Amino acid sequence: QTTSSALKGAIQLGITHTVGSLSTKPERDVLMQDFYVVESIFFPSEGSNLTPAHHYTDFRFKTYAPVAFRYFRELFGIRPDDYLYSLCNEPLIELSNSGASGSLFYVSSDDEFIIKTVQHKEAEFLQKLLPGYYMNLNQNPRTLLPKFYGLYCVQAGGKNIRIVVMNNLLPRSVRMHLKYDLKGSTYKRRASQKEREKVFPTYKDLDFMQDIPDGLFLDSDMYNALCKTLQRDCLVLQSFKIMDYSLLVAIHNMDLAQREHALADGTAQSDTRRPAAQKALYSTAMESIQGEARRGGTIETDDQMGGIPARNAKGERLLLYIGIIDVLQSYRFVKKLEHSWKALVHDGDTVSVHRPSFYAERFQRFMCNSVFKKIPLKPSPSKKSRSGTAVPRRS
Repeated sequence: QTTSSALKGAIQLGITHTVGSLSTKPERDVLMQDFYVVESIFFPSEGSNLTPAHHYTDFRFKTYAPVAFRYFRELFGIRPDDYLYSLCNEPLIELSNSGASGSLFYVSSDDEFIIKTVQHKEAEFLQKLLPGYYMNLNQNPRTLLPKFYGLYCVQAGGKNIRIVVMNNLLPRSVRMHLKYDLKGSTYKRRASQKEREKVFPTYKDLDFMQDIPDGLFLDSDMYNALCKTLQRDCLVLQSFKIMDYSLLVAIHNMDLAQREHALADGTAQSDTRRPAAQKALYSTAMESIQGEARRGGTIETDDQMGGIPARNAKGERLLLYIGIIDVLQSYRFVKKLEHSWKALVHDGDTVSVHRPSFYAERFQRFMCNSVFKKIPLKPSPSKKSRSGTAVPRRS
């Protein structure tokens, strides 16, 4: 019920205060108890010796695991002043497209961060995950899992609004032509009529199989890097008994965009400014999957605005923006119940809710066999004539 502008204002005041007070605390290693700390500060509207006056109703702002999240932000190269500047310098932009969860989404004006409201259970679950998440990120900062930068709660008028700050997968400066939420399940996995009527609908597995039956083609280095990352991430999710997550795949069609530009040029000047690159480390799809391929690999990354280069069956050039989303659904009793009930009525294997290991397996199989494909290598002419006439060509 809290009006959106009051919520945005409270979030910005709260984050400014908590990041500011953290900076006075010395750097140190993260300890186990840091994951369970909750700091709370009261913001009366008339102000106090710790907080500024503001024109919203009184509220309390809670910060979960501040030292641990400071460490995560550091790991991703986010300096405290950049974090504050991105989130608190200009008004947050509310995204109209709220998820199925009914969460509110805000994006920072520089496109770096997404703020999402989460349910009490999800916030609790994220807190429980933190030690394992910390361990995993230390071993492998390149991941398609969500990057969590902060978990907060605004308490006002007897309501608790919990929010999480994450990496933004879809830069607004890049026009996405298609967007899919994929689970590798086929049961009821088609976008609803209501969804289809949106300006920018999110389609699902059955739609993908219908629209792009041949899949998306990637250069073999890129394909291997992507599948390896997915495999590793699924293993992590499985170890946390997490399931029902999705792979968000947004597609920018470069050839189509050029045609759109050409049309627009005829009528009005199109906006040709280069979008600013995202500053947070490993935050683009490209950086998330590339460990080794980055150094002297076959992959050029200069002009791709963080997207992963691919082609469709028509040979059009695409940029893919991907990430694993909705990982805060833990496989609890409710889910188990839901699965046994659905399995009685339908074929259990096509249902999206499943045992975590089965879910991970099916998810990976679908992504690496149906969604993403290797570009078939053309047979090189040098192989056929070994007589020494043909010079191997560099493609």
